[in-house]
Amino acid sequence: MPTQKVYIDGSAGTTGLRIQHQLSPREDIELNVLAYEDRRDPEKRRAATAKADLTILCLPDDAALEASAWAHEENTKVVDASTAHRVNDEWTFGLPEMTPDQRQKISNAQNVSNPGCYPTGLILSIRPLIENGLLSKNAPITIHALSGYTGGGKKLIKKWEAERPDLANLPFESPYALHTQHKHVPEMKKYAGLSYEPQFMPSVGPFPTGMRLEIPLHKSVLPENVSANDIWEVLDSRYADEQFVKINPVEESLAYADPAFDPRAANDTNRIDLSIIPNPLGHILIVAQLDNLGKGASGAAVQNMNLMLGLPENAGLSV
Repeated sequence: MPTQKVYIDGSAGTTGLRIQHQLSPREDIELNVLAYEDRRDPEKRRAATAKADLTILCLPDDAALEASAWAHEENTKVVDASTAHRVNDEWTFGLPEMTPDQRQKISNAQNVSNPGCYPTGLILSIRPLIENGLLSKNAPITIHALSGYTGGGKKLIKKWEAERPDLANLPFESPYALHTQHKHVPEMKKYAGLSYEPQFMPSVGPFPTGMRLEIPLHKSVLPENVSANDIWEVLDSRYADEQFVKINPVEESLAYADPAFDPRAANDTNRIDLSIIPNPLGHILIVAQLDNLGKGASGAAVQNMNLMLGLPENAGLSV
């Protein structure tokens, strides 16, 4: 079988650069990226798409829509890292661990929409609870999330690293988008299985990569006598065979000490860590930690690419 060709459209962006770094050493694919000066040339981009078996789109939404149309005409498979197709039912959602059959759907798909970083943490935390009756789909869900500044792309990186040197030593996180509907909210609602949009409160911290989601479950939204151990058992059972999902024992989660739940704990991996913390009042907190450019973006794209090309799912990825 000839070596399969992969083209990264948007290889100069934050996600594209990380994917290029992950794929460059591999000998099981033939990687193509355009020269920097050619990266916006539509004719050269379209020609590269036509020659590829699969293209990974690391583009703004409008450009991703255009590029995916080229790929459709050329019968080229697509992994789209933008938000353009994430709630499009004609595209396969690229979160292999979401359901028992999602991995096979991705393997068979022509077009896969890469999940967002924040939604990855929420969906993997909440969906199994709804499916197993430990949480109602009508439950009001709140998410307090913290991300490294690379999550905002080149513009935010420039702000934190060059334009505002005072931010490097910021002693607290900085909330954002509190007065708007964040672009990830529709994806969160759809794939977590929620009836209502969650209240999403994102913030950015003075570090490049890393992410932490805190999802508090008030005792009033939980069935009577449901404990943290019950939630742990559901999540542990659901992800028992998933190499990229780690469920921390409740005892370890309770043994936290300053600094606690470092958002950078899973950096440079394709892993997500989930912790379940009980409270004596009956409330339960779920904490998710992942690399916003790993399992939250580039790593997820490589994982989906591997599945779509029939390659080992963990090729080029670390745990």
